[in-house]
Amino acid sequence: MTAAKTARSRAKPLSPRGKSSPTPGLRQRKRKATQERLTGAAMALFLQRGFEATTIDDIAAAAEVSRRSFFHYFASKEDVVFAWQEDIAASLTEEVAARPASESLLTAAENAIAAATKRLDPSEALAMARLKRNNPGLQARDQLKYERLERALADGLARRTNKKSDKLRARLVAMIATGAMRVGGEVWITEDAREKPEAFVKRMFDAIRGILK
Repeated sequence: MTAAKTARSRAKPLSPRGKSSPTPGLRQRKRKATQERLTGAAMALFLQRGFEATTIDDIAAAAEVSRRSFFHYFASKEDVVFAWQEDIAASLTEEVAARPASESLLTAAENAIAAATKRLDPSEALAMARLKRNNPGLQARDQLKYERLERALADGLARRTNKKSDKLRARLVAMIATGAMRVGGEVWITEDAREKPEAFVKRMFDAIRGILK
């Protein structure tokens, strides 16, 4: 499956309309479905045509919504790209919370990141990374992603302990792990994603432990 096909498959169909009037829960689900359809259409077009060559009108047409409806969900094309990444921070928080209490902060961070990366499609992640690398505007904004990931990881690790000293350690571990993710991601791209993401995460954290010895 190509990266573009994977991106298109992200979009989920709208829930069938019932006879009763829509409830707030139904409206929320329909809004989420439309947002996912816009995101999937945009990602497929970005990977097929390139970011600059894709217009908002193209995205709206592919998602079968109006241009005006597009702006109900996103302020710009750039926002579509980074909305796709919000799920990464959310899944990282979930994975940290799921780690056993017996794990050290560094091990919990490693296993949470490895588990979160398993949710990614490597070919799609590689294509998106190259897309951002070739667009200065996206590249600059991509740095904000790591700030969000660091905060999410620090918050998740801090919840594992009630000790004040460990909360500082949680922030430091999050900083180290996020920096490793940034550097590791660049290396993973230059190596043409030869390793599975979770295997690369292990190699990255093995290197961290070697430095900290």
